[in-house]
Amino acid sequence: MTLEATLVVPGRLDVEIAAQQGDVVALVGPNGAGKSTLVHALAGLQRAEGRVLLGGHDLLPLAPQDRAVGVVFQDQRLFPHLSALDNVAFGPRSRGDAKPAARAKAQVWLDRLGIADLAQRKPAKLSGGQAQRVAIARALATDPGLLLLDEPFTGLDVGVAATLRIELGRHLADFGGVTVLVTHDALDALTLATSVAVLDQGRVVQIGTPADVAARPRTEHVARLVGLNVIRDGDRLRAFSPAAVTVSLQAPTDSTRNRWQGVVRGAAPHGDAIRLQVSGERDLIADVTPAASRELALVPGQHVWLSVKETAVTTYDARPEAASD
Repeated sequence: MTLEATLVVPGRLDVEIAAQQGDVVALVGPNGAGKSTLVHALAGLQRAEGRVLLGGHDLLPLAPQDRAVGVVFQDQRLFPHLSALDNVAFGPRSRGDAKPAARAKAQVWLDRLGIADLAQRKPAKLSGGQAQRVAIARALATDPGLLLLDEPFTGLDVGVAATLRIELGRHLADFGGVTVLVTHDALDALTLATSVAVLDQGRVVQIGTPADVAARPRTEHVARLVGLNVIRDGDRLRAFSPAAVTVSLQAPTDSTRNRWQGVVRGAAPHGDAIRLQVSGERDLIADVTPAASRELALVPGQHVWLSVKETAVTTYDARPEAASD
């Protein structure tokens, strides 16, 4: 099963996406970049021009219920009057399965997702993680060729999200179709995806493996997502780690040319360090030790100088046509 999509929503989206059987394509980008619009267009919930070839067959002329597509939204959208079992059985039933066969399929998927004992509960009696498992089971029970996951871990407790991420990864490894995953979390992209497509203003501006995109992000949003600073310099991008940034209260006295003034806007623990959000000539992030944070009084409102040695900076091409280099 392959996916070849060329979709245009005038004024909102103009993208091409291609994937092979078993691929998990993570869509990342800032709010308003077009990620959900793309998912809705693939699902048939958003009118679009172009074509969506799934296994060589164009889905675009088809109604949503006639597409071999499973969808999981961040708010689950379960039917409140149906049990977990009947929510999952709804998909197979809508595709023509008799009620006993649809329920049998639903029970298999509830078993696989570890919630067989919740089969008779209605959504109001499920926790967020349980409800999302039901939503995933419902999407997979129809044996779709295309699985769309629109921020499936949003709103879940961190521990619940981590467990569900592992479980979902196991199921996606056995999935015979194509998965498109919308996420704001670098961990999702790095652990679940085989490729990452970066959207900005309705267009794909970068596509590559998770490792490649993380190493050479081409937008500030993705740079922040993977914990890097990126500065555009004409047709080049310059990236460096927050750990490579030196923070001081006075202007550096050495010859370092990478130096900027700014104001601390935020400070929060990040592993063994304190991560600073600094706004000014550039919006940058810097990691300092807790001791340095106390000594320099690096609290919101503090004026600081940031500097980075040239040897700590990686420079690469910023042009979209170079994104796959």
